[in-house]
Amino acid sequence: MLNKEEIKKIIPQREPFLMIDEVEEYKPGESCTAYKNVSEEEYYFKGHFPGNPIMPGVLMVEALAQTGAVAILSLEENKNKNALFGGINNLKFKKQVVPGDRLKLEVKIIKQKGPVGIGEAIATVDGKVAVKGELTFAIVNNK
Repeated sequence: MLNKEEIKKIIPQREPFLMIDEVEEYKPGESCTAYKNVSEEEYYFKGHFPGNPIMPGVLMVEALAQTGAVAILSLEENKNKNALFGGINNLKFKKQVVPGDRLKLEVKIIKQKGPVGIGEAIATVDGKVAVKGELTFAIVNNK
């Protein structure tokens, strides 16, 4: 189990854009399971949507991307690098995510050639699929 401070040693994102709260387990270069505890205090709920707060779909995808980044950037050869979006394929939103939900984020690296790879990503709440699809990433050096 990794907490936020340990996650920050692997990926470069920081608050308020760090979208994962803890990592349950990970296998460097292979997979990661993480969680986002969706709080009504999240900055984006002020405008998305007042009186009917729903976590934006793009932020669920970002949380999945950060989860995948933990898997790929935890490899020793990728230390102090960054993983950028290269594409999003076959993405489907299935369930709204609201304050009080605990979003389970799972990414499995299914293909990698050089600095480019694909992760199979799924986010669930209480076992129900919220979003799933494939995320393409590119590993780059930080400036």
